[in-house]
Amino acid sequence: MDKKLIYIADDEINICNIIKSFLNKEGYEVETFYDGRSILDAFNSRPADMLIIDIMMPEIDGYSLCSLIRQRSNVPIIIVSAKDTDPDKIAGLTLGSDDYLTKPFSPMELVARVKSIFRRIEMDKAPTENSCIIKIADITINPDTKQALFNGKDIGLTKMEFSLLYYLAGNKNRAVSRNELLEKVWGFENEVETRATDDTVKRIRKKLSDAGSVLKIETVWGFGFKIQDKE
Repeated sequence: MDKKLIYIADDEINICNIIKSFLNKEGYEVETFYDGRSILDAFNSRPADMLIIDIMMPEIDGYSLCSLIRQRSNVPIIIVSAKDTDPDKIAGLTLGSDDYLTKPFSPMELVARVKSIFRRIEMDKAPTENSCIIKIADITINPDTKQALFNGKDIGLTKMEFSLLYYLAGNKNRAVSRNELLEKVWGFENEVETRATDDTVKRIRKKLSDAGSVLKIETVWGFGFKIQDKE
């Protein structure tokens, strides 16, 4: 398998170096940049397999960079930022990033999320003969196009958000634990301390609500989540 190429952009050089060293140990090829313009120019001349970017950067900020990249590519993007309010996270994810990690973070968690996104991409490439379109409440979930539709309009889920919603809908009326989601959706093989499930559910709820859908993802306190089919 070819070595995956990851670009990192952060104006804090030590953060770039720490992330780079952890990813290098996992066998990834990594290039670092310290402003948004440099990483954009590099990507335009040699597209990477993943981008890890900060929001607050010189030249082009992370939000603008995410927007510009999305105009031409579906490359996975992880935002790593000290901006930790929900509006900041939702802004980043609405612009098309696949994940959002708040500083300070554990480098091991970042590595786990990187691996999980690549694993999910490989799983998505596999034949989907056992998958089927799911219609639940007013949402149609199509595994072939990786879209959740409300009144025929795509509500704009990232690949990871789609996978989580599809898994919950496929297990409707059953409480699904966070650990099960981390294993089946993210591909984490061991229990890990992460808010990935909660953060992703929060973003899906926002997109469902913004679209006008009545579909609800219920929290099962201390355990996980459930989609209840009202019919």
